[in-house]
Amino acid sequence: MRTRAEFLAARRGRRLNGPHFLIEALKRPDEAPPRFGLTITRKVGNAVERNRIRRRLREAIRLHAGADMVRGFDYVIVARREILTLPFDELSRELARRVRKTQLAEPSARTPRPGSE
Repeated sequence: MRTRAEFLAARRGRRLNGPHFLIEALKRPDEAPPRFGLTITRKVGNAVERNRIRRRLREAIRLHAGADMVRGFDYVIVARREILTLPFDELSRELARRVRKTQLAEPSARTPRPGSE
């Protein structure tokens, strides 16, 4: 995923919050291969730390969670600072577990966020 519109669209989908990251998943109308996007805000750290988090997440997706991603879904992973110190095996397991869980979770009827209307 590359455009802001794609990231914002994923916010309307399923949402799984966790201690290390948040996953937002949206079912698209097509059955194309799954897409993912990473969001690491400046609050998390400087550019070096954000890039290290990004590399760790991409590798965890490539090795473990990518196989669990479902065709026709967009996934946005919003990272938190704890990913820097989290052991890679634990990060991979947690990411794969949460991606599998997005398939089972029903979209919740969330209240709109302030300012989103």
